[in-house]
Amino acid sequence: MDTRRSEHAVGSSSMPDSTEFASRTGPFRPELLAHCYRMLGSIHEAEDLVQDTMLRAWRAADRFDERKSSLRTWLYRIATNVCLTALEQRGRRALPTGLVGPSEQLVPTPQRYPEIPWLEPIPDALLGDSADDPAAVVTARSGIRLAFIAALQYLPARQRAVLILRDVLAWSAAEVADLLETSPAAINSALQRAHAHLEKVAPMLDQMSESLSPQERMAVDRYMHFFGRSDMRGLAELLRDDVVMEMPPALVWFAGRADVLEFFTAKTGSDPGRWRCVGTAANTQPAAACYQRDDQGIYRAQSIHVLTVQDGGIDKITVFLGSQLFERFGLPATLE
Repeated sequence: MDTRRSEHAVGSSSMPDSTEFASRTGPFRPELLAHCYRMLGSIHEAEDLVQDTMLRAWRAADRFDERKSSLRTWLYRIATNVCLTALEQRGRRALPTGLVGPSEQLVPTPQRYPEIPWLEPIPDALLGDSADDPAAVVTARSGIRLAFIAALQYLPARQRAVLILRDVLAWSAAEVADLLETSPAAINSALQRAHAHLEKVAPMLDQMSESLSPQERMAVDRYMHFFGRSDMRGLAELLRDDVVMEMPPALVWFAGRADVLEFFTAKTGSDPGRWRCVGTAANTQPAAACYQRDDQGIYRAQSIHVLTVQDGGIDKITVFLGSQLFERFGLPATLE
């Protein structure tokens, strides 16, 4: 993607007022948020770093020279350096599959570990929509799938930045070298190492489709229907033999249709009215927001299920536990 689009300069002679600055930099917020999220794996931290980026850009606006760089490139330069600084004090974010082996016995109520820095989902609504700049929306939504973000966390910070800038944003080696103050040869070497590392930790990434077929969309709708009715027979028809299900912040995960169904049976029970699911989307993937009925008959927010669909079947279910996620997805805490 062309990173040298024509934008009006923020201003090289004097600092702009806040309204002018916001109008010129605001359209870049969704893609900068996606960029920081790719680097950190946390939507909370990404939002904070975008704020930091904009504040630094506003303070330095009088030194921005549009003859040397586009506004978009300049903002990415600031955001990348902000992320690299933040990563100096943070470990990688992970999912349970990246920390422990699959659970060998059923744990109906797994212990939660909120102190572990877990990978977080990003609502699609924060990545821009058809009313925004189409090019910016494409940039924000590219390279944002959950498996890719999880794999990025295994890379050292600078390799992570190089891979994102080169492969996702399509910057040239010279542009990335200028940003990271190194040589194009060093950038190409870092990119090769990053590719080799990703091939080890996530060899199937290249086979993942960015879009769903009508058959796969139907599978997502049926998943929500069967889960809401606690229909294990129906779910069994949708799950692939090698399906994986994990539930951060619980440090357990299950591999294989039989183990996943056994856990779901223990959790959902046999009451067809105990759960309700509402469709949503995260990381450009289909997701189900699941509500559980309490003793007063109120359906309360319980978890967000991010679904990976392959060849018409559910291949992976990442269940993000916690009602606090629902507000970020624009969803109510309870259902009537």
